[in-house]
Amino acid sequence: MAEMDTQVDPALWPLVEAFPPIDISAEVLPGFRAAMVELSVKPDPATHADVRIEEVKAEDVRCLLFKPQRTSGGALLHIHGGGFVMGGPEMDVARNIELARATGCVILSVDYRLAPEHPHPAGLEDCHTALVWLLAQAKSLGVAPDRIGVIGESAGGGLAAALALVARDRRSVALTCQVLIYPMLVPPEQSIDVLLPDARTGRYIWTRASNKFAWSANLSGAAVNPATIAGLATDLTALPPALLAVGELDLFVYDNFAYVGKLLRAGCSVESHLYPGAIHGFDRMVDAAVSQAYVRELVAFIKRHLGEDFRSQI
Repeated sequence: MAEMDTQVDPALWPLVEAFPPIDISAEVLPGFRAAMVELSVKPDPATHADVRIEEVKAEDVRCLLFKPQRTSGGALLHIHGGGFVMGGPEMDVARNIELARATGCVILSVDYRLAPEHPHPAGLEDCHTALVWLLAQAKSLGVAPDRIGVIGESAGGGLAAALALVARDRRSVALTCQVLIYPMLVPPEQSIDVLLPDARTGRYIWTRASNKFAWSANLSGAAVNPATIAGLATDLTALPPALLAVGELDLFVYDNFAYVGKLLRAGCSVESHLYPGAIHGFDRMVDAAVSQAYVRELVAFIKRHLGEDFRSQI
């Protein structure tokens, strides 16, 4: 058992012990992918009779659809994490059940293509395809077309931020909000962490070495349109209201708050939360007080923009 780091919220330390920092590389990636599949166990349907889960195809993109019995008329396109290189919608089934139940939102979780087999922008294009499908199916799902948002964690948060830009530029879907949970926004070479590294960050769960490998796999050395990488985009005007949440010990903390500043300067409404003692993926420790505080603020934001609180304002 490792000696506890006093900078980490003690309630989150079991997460560190359960997921020791192992740098991801091409050699160990297959093992990580297999482990994530093993951990992605769907709960017994009897435990969520009020939230129906269905596998659907958005054009040729596989997704999981979560539909609560009591709907608010809002919907979220959910994009999972995994550093662009691993994971799937099954890893967040329990979390999406709870979010659908708490907000009344229909949730569509995307099984986007992963790097390095499918480098950027393949995953982003899959997310856009799913978002357009969600809008097209809005009426049949009981969703108001003007009440659709995006949400994502880590790499999924970076994709959600990029998707907001793509949807704006293509005029495909007028998003109501964007929820960016410790988003992976900036390639390491352009990160604040390169110029001003902070030894407290990036020590647990998601390390600098893993981040470097993941971005390299995703971009594959090709020239990238900055407008499709949120942290590099120069025009952040006309974007939907954003919620950004990150822990103070997360590798992405400085880039995340730099993005908050850019959004504010572009005239975007932003709600941001910095959680003391929190590491990357801290919300997985659902019993920790810091995670429960995050969930309360997340649900409140979504309800204001997509849920019952929205309905009370019109």
